[in-house]
Amino acid sequence: MTQVESVHPERAITLGRLAVAPPIDTLVDLLADQAVRAPDREFLRFAEGYWTFAEIDDWTSRLAQRLVTEDGVRPGDRVAIMLPNVVQWPIAWLAILKAGAVTVPVNSSYQRADLEFVLADSGARLLFTDAGHAPIVDEIRAANSELAGVRVIEATSRDELAAYPANRPAIDITGETLANLQYTSGTTGFPKACMLTHDYWTRLGWVCANATGLGADDVALTSQPFSYMDPQWNTALCLTVGAPLVVLPRFSASGFMADVRKHRATFCYVLGSMPTLLFKQPLTAQDRDNDLRIVLCSAVPVALHAALEHRWGAPWREIFGMTESGVDLVSLPESVDDVGSGRLGQPIPTKQVRVVDPQGREVADGEAGELITSGKPMMLGYWNRPDATAQVLREGWLHTGDVAVREAGSFRLVGRLKDMVRRGGENIASAEVERVLERDDTVIATAVVGVPDELFGEEVKAFVQLAPGIDGSRETAERILDAARKQLARFKIPRYVEFVADFPRTPSERVSKPALKARAAEQPGTTYDLQPPRENRSRT
Repeated sequence: MTQVESVHPERAITLGRLAVAPPIDTLVDLLADQAVRAPDREFLRFAEGYWTFAEIDDWTSRLAQRLVTEDGVRPGDRVAIMLPNVVQWPIAWLAILKAGAVTVPVNSSYQRADLEFVLADSGARLLFTDAGHAPIVDEIRAANSELAGVRVIEATSRDELAAYPANRPAIDITGETLANLQYTSGTTGFPKACMLTHDYWTRLGWVCANATGLGADDVALTSQPFSYMDPQWNTALCLTVGAPLVVLPRFSASGFMADVRKHRATFCYVLGSMPTLLFKQPLTAQDRDNDLRIVLCSAVPVALHAALEHRWGAPWREIFGMTESGVDLVSLPESVDDVGSGRLGQPIPTKQVRVVDPQGREVADGEAGELITSGKPMMLGYWNRPDATAQVLREGWLHTGDVAVREAGSFRLVGRLKDMVRRGGENIASAEVERVLERDDTVIATAVVGVPDELFGEEVKAFVQLAPGIDGSRETAERILDAARKQLARFKIPRYVEFVADFPRTPSERVSKPALKARAAEQPGTTYDLQPPRENRSRT
């Protein structure tokens, strides 16, 4: 059973080693290298079976040959993938890259409008999908003349490609070759596509391998949709160290840790609501009976951080980045002082990170400002959106939109520039209020938004998802807010509370507040107005 302090420090590699670029700078060459050095070592494990590095190299080369010779794919062509978490997803991805083309990941839960937008915006003319999604594609082709020529390639088995050569096409691919048009989660309107190179992915794998000290005897596990970037950088990580990647069909809070034990996973990455949902599962005698060495997480719940480590007997460490920037900050396994601090760790050596005011001037330690970052990995820009690119990439610096403070040589997030409530003369970071509310044992997740108010301009409203069996009453709302008053300034305490059964979420497991507001407007629930007692009222 893994203990919190047992991080295999003898294998940990300091981030200082990362000043040098990865020795192999393309995903296809990483795969070829592993297929030679460890042909029979397991690489990908799905519900339907597992495959070695050599088998995946062979399968993807044959599929790449088919794409080039039969489907007419040329370097730079865009090819979309709309599949659930099945092995054909990474097979299609690596084969597209071997053909010199550009992958367009599509969330498999997309409906017609989303899929139509991505296909039209990316210019993809080929789409890997399955029989379950083919009817949506047929509808789009029939209704949109510009997309009538989109061709569907059904996910194929390795045996069906036996007639094609086992060597990959002779196409020049470098670290600067465009690999993905990776669409952002699109919490505000339709998403934008980040242009990501091979170097972007190999650096992500290289950084995470070095920061965690993972090696060939480790086992990585992921449960996010493969269309999102996390399983993809997990793939790059496993190609870097020669370790297997276990891919679950989907995230299940009740079954996740059982799968960690079953597959003897030593590493996983979680984000969004996942840590809180996992922690609020019933305690079991098997919780610490696992092989985890380290868990990387974006936005570890501060109040739960130490408890998460104690419960599962492994270090949880922050990693910060965006689709646009890959990875910027990471907390190393030995950084025990970061536990429960909310700090994000240190910049990786190939990145510079600053906190600036609206005029771009660096602010003092402890003062809030926008977090900006520069260096590699970094997107080339947004596909077909020069204005949007110019807005976020200025003079070599990516403006993240995150509000942060620098402290003790590290960085701590306090909110989002566009996720603030302006109440009277005060700016309130929604994330800060959410963190406090979620410290309540009966609260699973929250989302704090601003609602119009005649007196203050905006008032604070909290949408709250309660644990099963907890009554969503006025008394419950008052109890939660009474506890919050001991931790927040008076003006930050929500005036309104609405209990919800769940939250609409983005593919990255973040709450989609625009969708939440739209749902609340169309199907309003009971909102408790928690003004002083004589003004209390409940409205529907």
